[in-house]
Amino acid sequence: MSISLQKGQKVSLTKENAGLSRVIVGLGWDEVKQSGGGLLSGLFGSKEENVDCDASAILLKDGKFTAKEDVVYFGNLRHKSDTVIHMGDNLTGAGDGDDEQIIVDLANIPAQYDKVVIVVNIYQADKRKQHFGMIGNAFCRLVDARNNTELLKYNLTENYSGMTAMIFGEIYKHNGEWKFNAIGQGTNDTGIGQLAERFK
Repeated sequence: MSISLQKGQKVSLTKENAGLSRVIVGLGWDEVKQSGGGLLSGLFGSKEENVDCDASAILLKDGKFTAKEDVVYFGNLRHKSDTVIHMGDNLTGAGDGDDEQIIVDLANIPAQYDKVVIVVNIYQADKRKQHFGMIGNAFCRLVDARNNTELLKYNLTENYSGMTAMIFGEIYKHNGEWKFNAIGQGTNDTGIGQLAERFK
């Protein structure tokens, strides 16, 4: 049965799920419709652009970010170890279910990596004047890749208005056991590069 997590809650992945080796990290969100700008707003082609959220995974060695190739995102879909794979970019967040997915092969992640941080940032947030206050129903869930059973789900419930990026959570190794920590920290980083620098 899926566990519903609260911010700051930690849960074991491998202890409770014997033989768990690969998880699918599913991330989803909906764009909150903004109220119209009056009668003339549609006349001048001022149609708002979709909020394009980008999910990424940052692999850490001893809790630290050390190399650019350890970021898996829409511009680098596969980690060099083949153990973290991004399933592709979703530009709108439209539709039900996961908007973006990242597969993490827990059993085969090289031993020097002890953490996979799951983050989401809004593409060109500053230029488009967009922030997480324009996003609703955001969630992160982990699914057992063997049978598509949902292991846990973390729904973002706080108001993240003004924030342009989000540290959703982290999959980390502790005493040989893989765990998940629901972080839910909003930031004003403008891209995956800035987010990764936080973990140096």
